[in-house]
Amino acid sequence: MRFLFKIILLLSQIPLRILYLISDFMFFVIYYIIGYRRKVVLENLQHSFPEKSPTDLKKIEKKFYINFCDYIVETFKSFTISSTELRVRVQHLNQDIFQEAKEENKNVILLAGHVFNWEWYNTLATIIPQENSFPVYRKVQNSFWEEKIKSLRNRFGNQALEAKEVIRHIFRNPNDGNSVYMFVADQTPHHSEVTYGLNFLNQKTPAFVGYDKLSTRMELAFVFCEMKKVKRGYYQINYYRIYPDGEKFVEHEVVKKFHHLLENTINKRPDNYLWSHRRWKYQNAIKFMGQ
Repeated sequence: MRFLFKIILLLSQIPLRILYLISDFMFFVIYYIIGYRRKVVLENLQHSFPEKSPTDLKKIEKKFYINFCDYIVETFKSFTISSTELRVRVQHLNQDIFQEAKEENKNVILLAGHVFNWEWYNTLATIIPQENSFPVYRKVQNSFWEEKIKSLRNRFGNQALEAKEVIRHIFRNPNDGNSVYMFVADQTPHHSEVTYGLNFLNQKTPAFVGYDKLSTRMELAFVFCEMKKVKRGYYQINYYRIYPDGEKFVEHEVVKKFHHLLENTINKRPDNYLWSHRRWKYQNAIKFMGQ
């Protein structure tokens, strides 16, 4: 593992224009030779877009693998890329909402999906007025990779929190507008933890609801992160405040609104979503509620 990580660090030193040549080669191997999870990807696309023709689905599938390979080399680059370069490559739009939340004395809950490249959110900590930025990650069983992933998320002044710790941390941390928590919120809960589901991309979908408990108990600013791939190596993130329909959020309201916004984002550019993930493997775990 240490040898593999040394290779990753060496690759990380290479300019992105060269890494994208490696990505092109990876795409050929992964797509045409190995066929990595092609059955899973195609099934996910077919169920999500039943109205699309096989030809259209094939185009999305191929573009997905191109973006997926770019994501891999960009993640390698994340270990050494400078804050300056990353701020050139990722444009953060509608930043005023962070100042508004600070003035309202409300901590911010950022809700993002697995839209490429979510690993490049990290420099947000360098441009927002909040003092504390907490990316939320899932614990990795291997202690070596746990340490490396945490160090990656901790770059640029972030303080990474493991998913099982974050809710407790939010309740104990002063709600004074000085903290931002970054959730990749379309995670698939384990079968034993599925308590709620909704219709998402034409499918019954188990939903992670940890942040929903916060919405009904605390006055927080919930923000949707819409990632857009402008061109290879360049992204825009637009931030949208999520408001309750009434005076306060009711149970599962913020979960429904997040998934609705994410679905709209995916429909605009479906090849940018992580289709190789077994997102719907526990879809029959509970009785589902419609959106």
